[in-house]
Amino acid sequence: MMTFPKIYLASGSPRRSELLAQIGVNFSVLSVGVDETRLVGETPVDYVQRVAIAKAQAGWDSLSDDFKPVLGADTSVVLGDVVLGKPVDTLEARAMLVQLSGHTHEVMTAVALVTADEVMCELCVSEVTFRALSDADLDWYVATGEGVDKAGSYAVQGLGALFISEIKGSYSAVMGLPLLETGRLLQAQTVKA
Repeated sequence: MMTFPKIYLASGSPRRSELLAQIGVNFSVLSVGVDETRLVGETPVDYVQRVAIAKAQAGWDSLSDDFKPVLGADTSVVLGDVVLGKPVDTLEARAMLVQLSGHTHEVMTAVALVTADEVMCELCVSEVTFRALSDADLDWYVATGEGVDKAGSYAVQGLGALFISEIKGSYSAVMGLPLLETGRLLQAQTVKA
């Protein structure tokens, strides 16, 4: 049986909390804010790893006395070299879905763990294929509001699943937290303890 250390999760995402609870991690949530602006010339891989580390580090820096490991994560939907973040409004949400329609894109999720001794980060890249979406599909989904606060404007664990014809990789990573990689990072801390 795997055992994990008690940690802090530097994320307000209910999906990440659900996934950590699913694998039996004892955690508390920290609310952190970091600048998620992509740097000029930054590759999608470098971007998602930098932001995940920044979130975990911001959580660590906010601690005053209870220095348990802090986990941070970031998920980006990537089409070619374009990072599709969270849409600012329904028009942008629809435009993103049009770009994804009938194509395969990558979902990159980085998970980082900050402790007193080190900063560790793992990356999971999955491929998601969307079926071709009609105008009626787009109108309906945008009207649900589900994708407004989601990278790429869709939720794999919700109604957005109706658009996905194939996933190659990690379902949990597409949701926002790759459980295999997360378990590996946390298990390494348990072994050190």
